[in-house]
Amino acid sequence: MIGVAASNPQPPLYYRSQSTSPCSEQLTVFCDFDGPIIDVSNRYYTTYKLALADTQAAYQDRGIILPLHSLSKQQFWHMKQDRVPDVEIAMRSGLQGEQIDFFLGRVLDIVNQPALLGQDKLQPGASWALALLHSQGVRLVLVTLRCQLQATQILRNYGLTCLFSGIYGTSNHQAAYRNNVEVKQQLLEQAITEQSTRPGRPCSAWMVGDTEADLLAAQALSIPAIALTCGIRSNRYLKQFHPNFIYSNLLATAHYLLKTNKVVSHY
Repeated sequence: MIGVAASNPQPPLYYRSQSTSPCSEQLTVFCDFDGPIIDVSNRYYTTYKLALADTQAAYQDRGIILPLHSLSKQQFWHMKQDRVPDVEIAMRSGLQGEQIDFFLGRVLDIVNQPALLGQDKLQPGASWALALLHSQGVRLVLVTLRCQLQATQILRNYGLTCLFSGIYGTSNHQAAYRNNVEVKQQLLEQAITEQSTRPGRPCSAWMVGDTEADLLAAQALSIPAIALTCGIRSNRYLKQFHPNFIYSNLLATAHYLLKTNKVVSHY
């Protein structure tokens, strides 16, 4: 795992229960990448379609015609948001047995290919939300299971790198797709430690993400969490993890945080 922090770190924050007096220190937002900032739905669906076609072609070369049923993007994404296992998605597409193993292998092989990564795009309003938070003195820290080099390059392409005081990601290109909770917790803990100069938890800090990995990591580290439904999990699915709040996108979250938190600029 790789953690990259910007130079000149801002003053540390500590978390207290919301029942205490308002915190006068700078607000920190630990934000996930895929989902809150980047829309990966086109890439994941194209990966599904290509892997299905590759599986069909491979078996056709053996003289076996597979009776496949390709899901629509709406069907596919609805299943992903409800965290339907990839094995079941494969079965509903007409695959069985070792065909499923071949299909899943192809998904992992191609999901991070450059041509497919190019299908990722900014979520509507995400850049405005980040700029708004930053302009109000909020410290932004990216904590993602995406490969750190990928995340940094994408932010650079959109001119957003300068808005973050830290970028924490992995060195594993498959980590984001697998959505490992333990790895996410390790990254978040590293970010909290390195973005603070005093021991403890940030006083005014939130974790913003779109999956159970974000919420469970935040809860394990005593950071309140906001779940977003613009990513790869549905409102119904996210509710079972009891986030502090659920919003539809990052811009709505930014407006809430700026309205309810006393933001103090340290610039």
